[in-house]
Amino acid sequence: MKRVGVFGGAFDPPHNAHLALAQTAIDQLQLDELKIIPTGYAWHKDRPLSAAEHRLKMAQLAFRGLDRVSVDEREIKRDGHSYTIDTLVALQAEDPEAAFFLLIGGDQLAAFTGWHRWQDILSRATVCVAERPLQASAPADVLTQTPALRQSIHLQLPPMTVSATAIRQLIASHTGPLNTSQPDLAGLVPDAVARYISLHGLYQARPTSP
Repeated sequence: MKRVGVFGGAFDPPHNAHLALAQTAIDQLQLDELKIIPTGYAWHKDRPLSAAEHRLKMAQLAFRGLDRVSVDEREIKRDGHSYTIDTLVALQAEDPEAAFFLLIGGDQLAAFTGWHRWQDILSRATVCVAERPLQASAPADVLTQTPALRQSIHLQLPPMTVSATAIRQLIASHTGPLNTSQPDLAGLVPDAVARYISLHGLYQARPTSP
């Protein structure tokens, strides 16, 4: 049976921990394919996302070097709210014989029962939880109260403290244009993503009017 991973997220920006998770999932889950799916309209985010075309292009640049990985545009192109269950339904319709593995973070597991039609998600995909060392685990009662989640697979990632929030804050705090060689972002994002961020002036604080 074909094994397909589904890794959704804002990717605002995609960073090296995302790449580490993708490679870990391919290896540990023995995936035949991993679909990277940038979020369209994120109903659950408390901040506006960067323009969809930027996040899509950065994802394409970030993951282009990984085997068996493709960037899927369907949620970017979808009108209205972007729900994981809708994506899984569409993917299964296209490949009904495949087994699907949904990659989520430990923080997302804690909120999983608040997801739109979360029970249907569990019937269509195996949930795989990425837990980084030093990252707070989901509350125990999430697993206790949700028996189906006890069957989730836990992916062990190398120690990496990088996060998209920290990267955006780092860039916003930078005075002046970022260096084109991006030493500020070394080790945080792929070089191609750093160059794209610099070229388009993403995440930089807007100057205030006098």
